[in-house]
Amino acid sequence: MDTERKTDVPGIQWFPGHMKKAQRIIEENLKLVDVVIELLDARIPLSSANPMLAEIIQDKPRVVALNKADLADPAKTKAWVAYFSAHGVPAVAVDATKGRGVKRLVQLAEELARPKTEKFVKAGGKARSARCMILGIPNVGKSSLINRLAGAAITKTADKPGVTRAKQWIKIAKGLDLLDTPGILWPKFEDPSVGLKLAFTGAINDDIYDLEQVTALLLEILRRDYPERLIERFKLKGELPKAGLELLEAIGRKRGCLVKGGVVDLDKAQRIVMTEFRAGKLGTVTLDEVPEEGAE
Repeated sequence: MDTERKTDVPGIQWFPGHMKKAQRIIEENLKLVDVVIELLDARIPLSSANPMLAEIIQDKPRVVALNKADLADPAKTKAWVAYFSAHGVPAVAVDATKGRGVKRLVQLAEELARPKTEKFVKAGGKARSARCMILGIPNVGKSSLINRLAGAAITKTADKPGVTRAKQWIKIAKGLDLLDTPGILWPKFEDPSVGLKLAFTGAINDDIYDLEQVTALLLEILRRDYPERLIERFKLKGELPKAGLELLEAIGRKRGCLVKGGVVDLDKAQRIVMTEFRAGKLGTVTLDEVPEEGAE
């Protein structure tokens, strides 16, 4: 992230008590599964990856599902899939809402689980479905994915993070049993930009940080990387203001977010920007770049 920005990067941290409980649930039930499906946000594959996961799952086979691929830059998603594959982790772009990539995800999970299920049968056990655990941070789309896999709305979904609380086994047709678990973040974000990107995408509750400041930073990034999206969506003309707060004010004026005296209602304007960005109305955007070693 550009360190020369006028808007300071806030130190966002969020680790509610229920997340520690969720971590214990995962650790206690890991022995029951054959494969771990790590669900990442395709817009922020690096920032939405839990650095504690490798320690938690240890040598369990893992497949990465880059969810919300419909909201991410297609070229960058393709590069991220190649990056994970190059590092020995099968990956697939997924749109859980529309079902894109789900069939391939099922195939990968079954393939990774096969050595374990075949070994079980050879040892005299009865043939059984592959058992998977889906892990991901809050609001990354686990419930939507499970609903798509099961073909029915069997888990509770919501736009706010932290809705899925308790574990539940879900029988999937195509020989998969899924163990759903709550989304977990990690105790401390070492890189401030990680917390910031999680806030941008809605993985962190909006009530725990300065939404105006975070929205201004998002606008500065979009101005730098996707200026045409801002111009088109908000009908802006001329050179875009460099400072995020000035850009937010310009957008507020275009959208008629005015109060007495012609002053811009920044609270209303920032909620418009965040809502439309998260819904993909500003176009496909990816905020995490593939590390240079994987970009070849």
